[in-house]
Amino acid sequence: MTLLPLKPIESDLADKARATISQRPQLEELVAQATAKGLRNVFFVGAGGSLIASYPGHYLLEREDTCPVYKLQSDELNTGRTKRMGEGSLVFLASYTGKTKETVAAARYARSTGATVAVVTKEGGPLADAANVAFTGQSDLFLQLAAYAVMRQGGVSRDWALLDRALDALPDALVSAAEEHEERSRVIAETLKDEPITYVLGSGPSFNWAYGLAMCFLQEMQWKHAAAFNSGEFFQGAFEVVDDDVAVINLLGEDTSRPMAERAKRFLDTYASKKTFHIDTAELALPGIPAELRGEMSPLVIAVLMDRLARHYEAIRGHDLDKRNYMFKVDY
Repeated sequence: MTLLPLKPIESDLADKARATISQRPQLEELVAQATAKGLRNVFFVGAGGSLIASYPGHYLLEREDTCPVYKLQSDELNTGRTKRMGEGSLVFLASYTGKTKETVAAARYARSTGATVAVVTKEGGPLADAANVAFTGQSDLFLQLAAYAVMRQGGVSRDWALLDRALDALPDALVSAAEEHEERSRVIAETLKDEPITYVLGSGPSFNWAYGLAMCFLQEMQWKHAAAFNSGEFFQGAFEVVDDDVAVINLLGEDTSRPMAERAKRFLDTYASKKTFHIDTAELALPGIPAELRGEMSPLVIAVLMDRLARHYEAIRGHDLDKRNYMFKVDY
């Protein structure tokens, strides 16, 4: 096995987060206009990483007394064409490249219904052209900011000044978390690099990167067999195949679903401890993040940790994350 140099933590990680957060005024204005016209519902639409990015924002809105919120895979919208979407709908879509064909098609369809379509990409592209309003930035963070805007414009009562403090601190806290977890990421990748299959568990808004680590990073980018399970669903069957010979990564955030992740931890520590690793944001400092908001920020922290874990797999296995068999290479 040929090793690759470990790519460093992105030098502009904090700057990218700040640039995304700096667009809050425009985002608030977009939602304010939609609210003034009669906001009926909100949709988060995406495919792969962009659908994964929508989980935290969707999770927040589901728990508030605002308008109904839905999460759809792009082609589920294209083929299913829900009748709930139309005038009064606010649709958020994301694509890292801005070119994901099913997401571009979903944006065009959403706009044809009379919905207001807002997108976030890395740098424009066909998706931006298909939208009413286009933003650039980090998808996970942007879509969570979108949820906050809907909550604020919808009259949700909370300490908004405290949220402002948390978002001001978040960019540097993300860098701190990545640095603090580096050795742990190396150990996990080194230990599990040759495992025939890896199970990844997560709950609530942190299930997104359980799914993302398994499907995007391990299957797509490392060509390794992996499967993700909701921490609660794990006990509906999957736990029967887990023992000390099976590799498991268990993600623990600090949101309201944490008891689900802790239940999985207790089981795994009892019956499958030898190849189980727990990644717990509660163990990280997250400087500047108010204690009351660590739960809401923890999915964003986990996103950064999963990216760093993938980089360690890349280096230790000698398999570049950009290497593909089919994606972007064949017609599919």
